[in-house]
Amino acid sequence: MSVKKGDKVQIDYEGKLEDGTVFDASSRHGQPLEFEIGSGQVIKGFDRVLGMKKGEEKIITIPPSEGYGVHNPELLKKIPREQLPKDKEPQPGMVLALGTPDGKRFPATITKVDAKEITVDLNHPLAGKTLKFKVKVVGVK
Repeated sequence: MSVKKGDKVQIDYEGKLEDGTVFDASSRHGQPLEFEIGSGQVIKGFDRVLGMKKGEEKIITIPPSEGYGVHNPELLKKIPREQLPKDKEPQPGMVLALGTPDGKRFPATITKVDAKEITVDLNHPLAGKTLKFKVKVVGVK
C-alpha cells in the first residue's frame, strides 16, 4: 500500500543542511514523526513521502519554498539596548525569547550588537536553507 493524501504516516528521519550538518532527527525525540499527508501539519516538503511504501527509505531534498521559507530581510529588526535585560551582555548568535501582545513567545537570533541597539533576526533559523532528509516510512494508517 502506497502512501496517499490523507493518510497518517509515521516516519523516521534525519535532517541535514547542505554542508552535511545534522540539525534534527527523529531519534533525538525518541519516536517517529507522525503527520497526515497534505494537512499542513509539517513543512510542505514532507509530503514528498507520497507514493512511498511502509519500510521504504529515500533521501528527499527540500528547497526553502517547501521548508521554512526564504530568508526575509524585513524580519531583521533593531531593538534599543535599554529594552534588554541587564543581566547578560548581548552577543551575536545568542537567541532571545521575544513575546507578542497576545502572550505567544518566539525565538529571535541576535545578528549584530552596537553601543545603542541590537539587531535580531526573526526568521526561522532554517529559513533560506535547502534541507536534505533521509526518511523511512515506518507506519501508514
